[in-house]
Amino acid sequence: MASQLNPYLTFNGNAREAMEFYHSVFGGELKVNTFGEFGAPDPAIADKVMHAMLTTERGYVLMASDAAPGMGEAKAGDTMTVSLSGDPGEGLEEAWDKLADGGNVTMPFEKQMWGDVYGQLVDKFGTPWMVDVVAPQ
Repeated sequence: MASQLNPYLTFNGNAREAMEFYHSVFGGELKVNTFGEFGAPDPAIADKVMHAMLTTERGYVLMASDAAPGMGEAKAGDTMTVSLSGDPGEGLEEAWDKLADGGNVTMPFEKQMWGDVYGQLVDKFGTPWMVDVVAPQ
């Protein structure tokens, strides 16, 4: 298997909801494991997400968890942005619309000076995204 670079998101108790939302945007297979499934004795975190992984038919991989005890509060968007790029007709325009729903567009999704259709937003879970539809050559 080749090396991969996968974004990993940390949430404050709503990782399952966020990953189910991303699953609705991108499709694919979502696997979610809780702290309880891995034997955590604290009932307060038993149903929280220890590890979730979304793998799509397009080859996207997105992983996430809820902040574990002792990790402190996750500050959404402080250290990471998810970049999504591809060719026209690959569904990125639809993904943009779904991600923007309930979120905050920080740069409109429109043709840029370098020729691509590009935009930036922060989705309703506080995750920043860059979406780039590469201009045909």
